[in-house]
Amino acid sequence: MKLHDLHPAPGSRKPSRRVGRGHGSGRGKTAGRGTKGQKSRAGGKIPAWFEGGQTPLHVRTPKLHGFKNRFRVPYAPLNIGRLADVDKGTLVTPDVLAHDGLIRDTSLPVKILGAGDVPQGITIHAHGFSKSALEKLAAAGCTVQLLGWPDNEPIDEKPSRPEGKRSARRKAGMERAARVDAGGDAAPAAAEPTKKQKAAAAAAEAEAAANAASPASSAAAESSGTDGDPSVDSDGAATDESETES
Repeated sequence: MKLHDLHPAPGSRKPSRRVGRGHGSGRGKTAGRGTKGQKSRAGGKIPAWFEGGQTPLHVRTPKLHGFKNRFRVPYAPLNIGRLADVDKGTLVTPDVLAHDGLIRDTSLPVKILGAGDVPQGITIHAHGFSKSALEKLAAAGCTVQLLGWPDNEPIDEKPSRPEGKRSARRKAGMERAARVDAGGDAAPAAAEPTKKQKAAAAAAEAEAAANAASPASSAAAESSGTDGDPSVDSDGAATDESETES
């Protein structure tokens, strides 16, 4: 095998069609482009999405503005008023609601809404409760139990959603409006210092305390050096013990 022996596979390369080479070739004169028209001209190219001048598809298609939340959880709603005739002490679960025909789609989580009269002293298990329904059920002495989905296991409290940037901005705006209504300044509240700032402040305080303690220690050392040695007088000269004894 040598370089001059390498050839493409048979049929992989097709020779280009020779047009405009006279009537005998079968593609002379108009060279297969037909007679006149935009497509017969040089440079007369038409986009693939061109529809002959009529309103194109991307223009005549209606545009629905906004967005659709992909993480939305659909619920099977049920107004609390449909349980007004339930006897006191009854346990109401999604299975009971489906058995009695109060909910149609059993593949969706159940949410209790607060429209209608409230039954007295019942226990309701559901996957969600509206705020008004919780208030009415609490006032009527009912017990509510939140269920998880899709395992239907009881949970103590609904998990809190993480606070996003938009909710943080809304919260900051509400706090600012509250300060303005109270007669305060509209400036944002001072942010809490970070860990680095706290560490730097602690180091500065320690250094200042050390600097404040250093002059006192030096003065104490000097005073102890003169007063503590009995052999040194006030003028700094040593006394002769022999003279004192004589």
